[in-house]
Amino acid sequence: MEAVDLPVRPPLEPMLAKAQAKVPDDPGVWSYEPKWDGFRALVFRDGDDVVLLSRSGKDLGRYFPEVLDAVRDELAPHCVLDGEIVVPREIGGRMRLDWESLSQRIHPAESRITLLSEQTPAHFIGFDALALGDTPLMKEPFRTRREALIDAVTPKQWCHVTRTTEDPQLGTQWLDEFEGAGLDGVIAKRLDGPYLPGKREMVKVKHHRDADCVAMGYRIHKSGEGIGSILLGLYRDDGELQMVGGAASFTAKARLKLLDDLEPLRIGDDLRDGEPSRWNSAADKRWIPVRPERVCEVAYDQMEGNTEHGRRFRHAVKFLRWRPDRDPQSCTFDQLDVPLHFDLYDVLERS
Repeated sequence: MEAVDLPVRPPLEPMLAKAQAKVPDDPGVWSYEPKWDGFRALVFRDGDDVVLLSRSGKDLGRYFPEVLDAVRDELAPHCVLDGEIVVPREIGGRMRLDWESLSQRIHPAESRITLLSEQTPAHFIGFDALALGDTPLMKEPFRTRREALIDAVTPKQWCHVTRTTEDPQLGTQWLDEFEGAGLDGVIAKRLDGPYLPGKREMVKVKHHRDADCVAMGYRIHKSGEGIGSILLGLYRDDGELQMVGGAASFTAKARLKLLDDLEPLRIGDDLRDGEPSRWNSAADKRWIPVRPERVCEVAYDQMEGNTEHGRRFRHAVKFLRWRPDRDPQSCTFDQLDVPLHFDLYDVLERS
């Protein structure tokens, strides 16, 4: 790791957030901001020397060379900032954050990294300042750090300062409105709170929704007993059943009960190959298809993908209950919430 002569130096854990169901409603206590859907990044700039660290302390600089150049051009010569690396793309005539393009940027081949840095260039969104010049700021209240953040960023094209508000009603409004730009919630920070590395001192409020999906297959749990995950589908306009993700994390008792529910629907001895996991390449992704006769209600937070053929749940969803009252054919994409069509630059406009 490069050496930097700064009052705050790497390695450093970022301050974290704890989840709550609602945006805290305490005027004068909290600052509210959009929750950016990207890679958390700590930026250490000491002149031309720039260190870009992930939440886990890994070097992100090799994957985002264009961000290193942007930091040298648009940030103060000596600063430590906390923020997010995002990739905007035009989708449906509007600029949105695109998680799929961002995740593809983590690639072992330098030639691929160079190509993607040109095709899908990343931006840096700053939302906190830990040091500016020779002044450490972590013990200062967020009000002071916010002012330093604004002073540290000279937005030209690739670096930005997140919007904030002290109005809890507007923060709650942002939770609904800004999802259309690809964001996934709201963060609240105490106005008088210091920056506490590794501590869950912020509050995050994310989107939570329900959907009725068709059980189209399952995987056996790694223990060999019961179901490990249920593969879920929704019907497209053309009548095809599209896999959209899976529900997992069942208790031992529930795994056995779910196997009793689904095994009678198994289609012969068919065993199909699944897509490799982006998080665990060693995981067995083979799955057992079943007749699409059972409907389950699941809780999810967000979808990804631009069209019906590519849309899927961003994360594993939570199985809530079977819905024997629902016709599988009625489980279509139409039931999903459609967020307002905010453009990314509507969110950044008054940073």
